[in-house]
Amino acid sequence: MGVTIFSGLHPHLRPAAARIYWEAFGGKLGRVLGPEPRALAFFERVIRADLCLAALDDTGRLLGLAGFKTPAGSFAGGAWADLIAIYGPIGGRWRGWVLWTLNREVDNDRFLVDGICVSSKYRGMGIGTRLLGALFDEAAARGYRSIRLDVVDANWRARALYERQGFVATRTESLGMLRHLFGFATSTTMVRPLEPQED
Repeated sequence: MGVTIFSGLHPHLRPAAARIYWEAFGGKLGRVLGPEPRALAFFERVIRADLCLAALDDTGRLLGLAGFKTPAGSFAGGAWADLIAIYGPIGGRWRGWVLWTLNREVDNDRFLVDGICVSSKYRGMGIGTRLLGALFDEAAARGYRSIRLDVVDANWRARALYERQGFVATRTESLGMLRHLFGFATSTTMVRPLEPQED
């Protein structure tokens, strides 16, 4: 199966992108952004095509995504208005406050990854590695000298992949009481230096 990485996301792929994202991150976000139909509607609404890379097969099927964050926004963050539109005034506000505790940082010195996800049917086929490589290229093209991501303690497979790709853990933070809501206790920041691009 051929796999091609594209910059951006075609509008007709938004529903598939929302499903793949939820498949990957619903385990930690389910209590906050569930039930699933609302979560899918939320992500379909907020995913930013300009802040992601998409892995497609030869038939145009979406296999995986890699999002990133810039000072202009994040791949799947959305805004208060989006939360309220999907969850209502009360539900949107409390969800916004809880998510803000996880999602408020922007790193101006390092390229910040905002989620890598591969469809469950296609995991273990090197697609995550290909997406990481494309993120390295994107970061270098934007002038960054290093790339950063955060991985939760429950996602040991992802951490192993990142370590194989040269990421090094720089700090681990506890979620405190919010661990009961999100289903993980700690988040580890990992950083990898980038090779400068030749002119």
